[in-house]
Amino acid sequence: MHEGLSDAPQRPSGRPFLIWAVTLFAIIIVGAGMYMIGRRSAANAPTAPTTATPTVSAFFTSPPDTAIPDGPAGAAIRRGQQIFLQTRAHAGDHVGNGLSCGNCHLDAGRLANASPMWAAWGAYPAYRAKNDQINTMEDRIRDCFTYSMNAPASPSGRAPPPADPIYRDLQIYFFWLAKGAPTGVDLPGKGFIDLKPTTLGHDPARGAKVFAESCAACHGVDGQGQKNEAGGYAFPPLWGPMSFNWGAGMGKVANAAAFIKANMPLGQGYSLTDQQAWDVAAYINSRERPRDPRETGSIEEVRKRFHAKGDYYGQQVDGDLLGDGIKTAAAKP
Repeated sequence: MHEGLSDAPQRPSGRPFLIWAVTLFAIIIVGAGMYMIGRRSAANAPTAPTTATPTVSAFFTSPPDTAIPDGPAGAAIRRGQQIFLQTRAHAGDHVGNGLSCGNCHLDAGRLANASPMWAAWGAYPAYRAKNDQINTMEDRIRDCFTYSMNAPASPSGRAPPPADPIYRDLQIYFFWLAKGAPTGVDLPGKGFIDLKPTTLGHDPARGAKVFAESCAACHGVDGQGQKNEAGGYAFPPLWGPMSFNWGAGMGKVANAAAFIKANMPLGQGYSLTDQQAWDVAAYINSRERPRDPRETGSIEEVRKRFHAKGDYYGQQVDGDLLGDGIKTAAAKP
């Protein structure tokens, strides 16, 4: 045996030991502090680059409701506002789902980066690639009824006919919201934000988790929305027979992601990371919804013509061929 030999370091004694102990204690304290700072920083760091919240003062401001004039013009503005906010109640013959205009154009059409109507009014007439022609504002509203409101499933089976009073009331409301705004100018806050694709791309499986955590409380775990006491929807359906159809602009993942990023959860815009916004948009838009009214041939033909990129139409998701319709899609609301 070799007594007195050990692999363990020998502890100093006396005053040197005191200095050694104090130094060791200080190193432990500093190290622990740096570790906790690092943990907090990691916890607070976003999982992906996040688009910053814009400055509200940069956007055009519409007049308040108290400025609606008296007389016939004011009455028409108020009718237009009611159609906008409660579309099924005031234009139900041409609405085939549970949506209203105000579900996408928030704050009664005033909110920047939620496709505000004060910005849209001065942008028309304009060419639209979607139908390859010059569109008036009435044409644009008609498309909203056809696709976003799923008018083919409505009691009338179509959007309001040309020159219907519905268009007149909506247009004077938009005109009034745009009072003082320049025409022919791309105003800040028009449409949706420019949300750049992430390096990870978008994934419905990741989006399902975001939906459960941040969206289901309002829109329901099944995405079918929540009805109110009047029979309408307090929170709109996001897929299924009572949502927008495959021809709607919100069916494009990029549009939905940009809208969600800036505006959802309601009243908490910009609280999701860019990645979360893309993923939850992919999840919502990879669920089945009413057929595209432009469909006259096979799903493959329609996909090549109208859905070549940007959405899930014509793809297999969870064993379902998207775009082949919902058996209850034609049922009247």
